[in-house]
Amino acid sequence: MRSKYLTNVTDLTKLINKDIIKEGCVVIDATVGNGYDTQYLAEKVGNTGKVYGFDIQKEAIENTKKRLEKEKLFNNVTLILDGHENMDKYINEKVDSIFFNLGYLPKLDHNIKTKADTTIAALKKSLDLLKKNGILSICIYLGHDGGVEEKEAIEDLLFNLEQKNFDVLKCSFKNQKNNPPQLILVEKKVD
Repeated sequence: MRSKYLTNVTDLTKLINKDIIKEGCVVIDATVGNGYDTQYLAEKVGNTGKVYGFDIQKEAIENTKKRLEKEKLFNNVTLILDGHENMDKYINEKVDSIFFNLGYLPKLDHNIKTKADTTIAALKKSLDLLKKNGILSICIYLGHDGGVEEKEAIEDLLFNLEQKNFDVLKCSFKNQKNNPPQLILVEKKVD
């Protein structure tokens, strides 16, 4: 049986976070998209936890709300129709984990996508919001206009973080063609 963890960066993110995100945790889905990660996070944090979800597309927020209501998971989720770069306007508590899936949302307008400037602003705020031992997961998709520039800006920010404060790990597929996705993980080591 083939492992899905070595072919899908979002599943790898969940595998890495499986022991971090527990009942009662506070987490952020910085790019709600189709709501799959939001649903996963809501299931993991349970009734005593909290999920904040951001997206700039009304359709993404509406589809995610329907998904969560169908699964009876909506009462611990706050969906926010705004860019992730504004997360500090809505969240004033420390969080255990933050998920980013960058690029555009398949099946919707491919011209609406994450961009380096807003992603960098969001990542800086994410680093402040994380608790000690909290995990920041960034799935980077390069196959769109601006994807490489976004990746380079992210690496410039994260690869220069103080080692005493953060651990940074990058995972990338070395034998896949056509701009395979990459995963960067950051663990915060201080309060």
